Amino acid sequence: MSSVHDRFPRLVRQLRKARGWSQEQLAEQADLNRSYVGEIERGTAAPSLQTAEKLAQALDLQLSALLAQCERSAQGAAAAHARRGVFDGYSLLSRAESKE
Repeated sequence: MSSVHDRFPRLVRQLRKARGWSQEQLAEQADLNRSYVGEIERGTAAPSLQTAEKLAQALDLQLSALLAQCERSAQGAAAAHARRGVFDGYSLLSRAESKE
C-alpha cells in the first residue's frame, strides 16, 4: 500500500505541472533551491514540515489540504488494490467452478 510519504512527491510534481511551472518556478515561489525541489519530487529527499508548508503555499494550498489529498490518493489506491484482490479471487473461483 502506498503511503502519504510515497504520494507527496508525485502530488507536488502533478500540481506543479498542472500550473505549467518548471521546477525552477516552483522553487522560486517556495523560496527553495531548484535541485532540492527536484529531489523532493523524485522522493530522494523528505521535506521538513516547514518545507512542505512552503511548497503548499507556493501551490496555493493549505498544508493540511495538500496532505489530505495525499491521504485520499493513498486510500483510493488501497481500495483499488483491495477490489482487484476481490475480483481476482472471484475470477479464480469462477475458473475453478467451470472446470468441475
